[in-house]
Amino acid sequence: MTVLVLALVAGAVIGLALGALGGGGSVLAVPALIYLLGFTPAAATTASLIIVTATSVTALYAHTRDGNVAWKTGALFAAAGIIPAYLAGAAAGRLPEAVLTAAFAVIAALAALRMLRPSASDPPDRIRPGKAAGAGAGLGAVTGFLGVGGGFLAVPALVNVLGLAMRRAVGTSLLVITVNSLAALTARTGTGGGLHWEIIGPFTGAAILGAWDGKRLATKISGTTLQRIFAGVLLAVAAFMLGDVIV
Repeated sequence: MTVLVLALVAGAVIGLALGALGGGGSVLAVPALIYLLGFTPAAATTASLIIVTATSVTALYAHTRDGNVAWKTGALFAAAGIIPAYLAGAAAGRLPEAVLTAAFAVIAALAALRMLRPSASDPPDRIRPGKAAGAGAGLGAVTGFLGVGGGFLAVPALVNVLGLAMRRAVGTSLLVITVNSLAALTARTGTGGGLHWEIIGPFTGAAILGAWDGKRLATKISGTTLQRIFAGVLLAVAAFMLGDVIV
């Protein structure tokens, strides 16, 4: 019963992050599954992709209704990451878990620091195919390699590299997360040993409900405040995971 309650609470928090911030779901899901629910790191990264994919689709629908998705930019960004996500996902199992955890924490910290920088001043929705493809390919590789949806990197890239407004970046990142997560899951087919569906199911359900609340929260908070919250969460998670590796 205690495990079920933890799964529900963790799922609700992660859904809230995805709905409000367009990312941060899997960067929170992986440590929650490992440290709270007893998953192995390999099983946690696969389970997090399942959870985040389902939750992202729900949050994407909610943001689409409000017109907060830049479909052309997001589609190009996501398409560029499909093959890198697949290849990196297939190769990730060959590295020690400590290396993957450390890399996960470092990238989360770098993304947080990037979010604290002033946003680009370019007009929103200005599509630059070269930058979109390059950033998308890099994000796809990280998604497959670390088993995350990539929203914690997609939002900074969409804001600072492609010039999207924060709210537009949040909605568009959910499209990117969905595509990249599906590609990474495909590469991990057959490697899902240790998955506990009796935990993943309630976790996912709570996350989906949380995403709707997060979407409503995003309409009441300024884009700058969202960026600061996003960065703070990422820095805290990165510090915790690095500390665990070092200890």
